[in-house]
Amino acid sequence: MRRGPGRTQWAAITAVALALLFAGGAFTVASAERDEAPRTPATDSADAGFARDMSVHHQQAVEMSFIVRDRTRDESVRRLAYDIANTQANQRGMMLGWLDMWGLPKLQSGVEPMTWMGMGTGGGADGALMPGMATNAQMDALRKASGREAEVLYLKLMTEHHKGGVHMAQGCVQKCAPGVERDLAQGMVDAQQSEILLMADMLRKRGA
Repeated sequence: MRRGPGRTQWAAITAVALALLFAGGAFTVASAERDEAPRTPATDSADAGFARDMSVHHQQAVEMSFIVRDRTRDESVRRLAYDIANTQANQRGMMLGWLDMWGLPKLQSGVEPMTWMGMGTGGGADGALMPGMATNAQMDALRKASGREAEVLYLKLMTEHHKGGVHMAQGCVQKCAPGVERDLAQGMVDAQQSEILLMADMLRKRGA
């Protein structure tokens, strides 16, 4: 009578099967990790261009907000200015951190702002660096104003600043690779559109 495989043989067969199973699983995990590995954008990509340009755009919003904080005692304007300065300073830090992580320069010489959006001339009106950004003359006027005059000027300048920022963030939503940066851009669109409505109401209350 022919006997089947012994206990030792079954143990060996089981060991081989488990080894093949684990090897296949390890291969699948490794493949998945390669597929999900962070992608490094090119220096002329929408991802890098947005991070650079929005960092500059945000920096001016932070500066304007600190200026008006010292030029008025109105709590609603000071609170709005604090929120904008805090939010945009944090977002700016994130975007500059991404550029560092990608090993890309924070400034790109010889390339106009917003070229990544397909805009031939990155600057806005009256010599502003980008659409929505205040000119040097407007920044000087804000520094010299006080009280209600400073509040109205800040709200008007920041409204235009937000409109330019929304336009740029929408560009990233359309052109940036899926991921945290595009999610951040969509968050900027939502938050700044909401603040535009808030500032319109604040301007109406000031008869502007």
